[in-house]
Amino acid sequence: MREQVYIAAAAGFEAACSVSALPPGHRAARLHGHGYLARLRAQLPAGWAPFAGGEVGALRERMAQCVAPLDYAHLNQVLEQPTDENLARWVRGRIGVPDIDSVGVQSTLHSGVDLDRRDHAHIWRRYVFQSAHRLPNVPRGHKCGRMHGHGFEVILHANLDLGARDIGIDYDHLDEVWAPIHGELHHACLNDIAGLENPTSELIGSWIWNRVKPELPELSWVTVYETASAGANFDGRHYRIWKELTLDSALKLSRAPEGDARRRIHGHTYTLRLHLMAPLDAVRGWTLDFGDVKTLFTPVFERIDHQPLYELPGIEDNDCVSLARWVRAQAALPQLDRIDLYEMRGCGAILVWNEAGPALPV
Repeated sequence: MREQVYIAAAAGFEAACSVSALPPGHRAARLHGHGYLARLRAQLPAGWAPFAGGEVGALRERMAQCVAPLDYAHLNQVLEQPTDENLARWVRGRIGVPDIDSVGVQSTLHSGVDLDRRDHAHIWRRYVFQSAHRLPNVPRGHKCGRMHGHGFEVILHANLDLGARDIGIDYDHLDEVWAPIHGELHHACLNDIAGLENPTSELIGSWIWNRVKPELPELSWVTVYETASAGANFDGRHYRIWKELTLDSALKLSRAPEGDARRRIHGHTYTLRLHLMAPLDAVRGWTLDFGDVKTLFTPVFERIDHQPLYELPGIEDNDCVSLARWVRAQAALPQLDRIDLYEMRGCGAILVWNEAGPALPV
């Protein structure tokens, strides 16, 4: 599959709302408030931004301008039913950006909706459970062979054709589906649960999938965060993992026009997320060892973390797309098929040369 480049941007706003489309007595039918985050991903045509490499900044500015009327507003004065779905449509209808791939709104850190080009909704909700486990089939001396614990996070993803409806799957329905599973996993030793004798992130994901799918036919992905920076996804057929890293690096955009501050040396704390897809190892119960991914990528990481990116050999410029392409060329990870690079929360570039996979929160 040829490389696809998406530019991502996000902008927050604080607002109050009530959603009367919800069942009578629902708490969200009362007036309440959220700290929202609107997100957009687009395949921008060449020449859309003021200069090559300025796409992320230009899209971020456009997003901020678009949602400004919603900031500290009573959303029912803007939309009769200010659901996450309708707010995403509102942004899509006013942003004036070509080739939008998806636009989303997350009303909390733990839930949100992304609409694709066909108005299909990707609804997600995050859950947490505290558990212990050990991996019995890892090589001798591997730290995960010892009993240890995690604050696991799980995201249930559901896809459906909204047909212009105000709301898709109520988050409360996802809570109901999740509740009995949480009861099994929370404050437990996962190895003691039938089917989780080898509780890798991948196998936890498929175990959850097999229990949720009959109750939630719209389920499209299960995401398991083993740590804040590593996890696995399962869609009923394919396993994917990711590893996230933080870079504190200096840069300058050489293609910015004269007088633009971005031509000067400045810096970002980047979030870099590496996505990999591989067959499940029948013995280990994982696709790849997160530790191996980190070890193999460390030589590349050390060349860009706490470094002046403008001195990197072979890089076109210091914009997110150029840097992500440089990372792809340098990484000795044949299973790598997607790179997300954010210079600010939700603002950056996504390179994909396989299936895009699920939308993860930012």
